[in-house]
Amino acid sequence: MLLALANVNKTHVTQLVRIINSTYNEVNRNLTILEKEGIIRTKRLGYLKIIELQRENPQTMALLKALELLERPISMSERHPRSETPST
Repeated sequence: MLLALANVNKTHVTQLVRIINSTYNEVNRNLTILEKEGIIRTKRLGYLKIIELQRENPQTMALLKALELLERPISMSERHPRSETPST
């Protein structure tokens, strides 16, 4: 959800549900948590609930950086060799 919001910056709940292929209730539950932590801001525009990622929040940027690292493929030089010895 955070990566999707990072790509669009502002969206509404229904569009976010479609982007991440989830349910309205699940997305809304997670948005409530993110809003309490200051990672997103929501506001009403008529019947739409607009969601905006709060990039000025250091916690938001730390989460996005962590997600970026998790999404990055690991090269062979970064892998740690196994300590197991092959059985014969």
